[in-house]
Amino acid sequence: MRIKFLKNLVSIAPLGAVIVVLAMSLSIRSAHANVSLMVLGDSLSAGYGLSEADSWVSEIARDWQANQPHLSIINASISGETTAGGLNRLENLLDRHQPNMVFIELGGNDGLRGFNLTTMENNLRQMITIIQSRNVQVALSEVEIPPNLGRRYTEMFRQVFHTVAEDKGIPLVPFFMREVALNPELMQSDGIHPNLAAQPKIAALMEPQLRELLEQQVLTQMDTAE
Repeated sequence: MRIKFLKNLVSIAPLGAVIVVLAMSLSIRSAHANVSLMVLGDSLSAGYGLSEADSWVSEIARDWQANQPHLSIINASISGETTAGGLNRLENLLDRHQPNMVFIELGGNDGLRGFNLTTMENNLRQMITIIQSRNVQVALSEVEIPPNLGRRYTEMFRQVFHTVAEDKGIPLVPFFMREVALNPELMQSDGIHPNLAAQPKIAALMEPQLRELLEQQVLTQMDTAE
């Protein structure tokens, strides 16, 4: 449709007018191509024990700036964050950053503290509802915890993320710490947080997944809307 319109315009309009319209069209497409993803996470994404510039999110930010300049990533993660804390901060973060997509990586601190799983699930559901009400895409990270609180709690905890993602019809991203946590050389002395050497490895794992989510969930919709 756009091609036919421009061909007709070329045949009837002065050259100057055609150039203006073409410039406007390119400007609109360029604006549509610039999309951002906000990571709403805890210490695993905030880079606990490290410089923020060394976190896996910052690794992806540098990669995209160099190789995918139409994509950007915002790190809204805080060490110690819970689903309740994320829910409380969410609307202000959406107002401030206006992302096209939010990647929720929360729940680990709820589980490590033995919080009520129904409350955690409700917090996740509320966050997703708020994000979707803003016409922003959302993806959820699977989260796993050590079996300290017993096998039953651990399994029920993990299932929450699958249930919420399925019910809400959103992508569930496999837990990025699953392999890292098994390698002592990639973990800090607390046995919970990834160290400096782990950050590029997590970035290499997450970058193609997050880029694909943006391409499928955001850019495709923009192209369709045009």
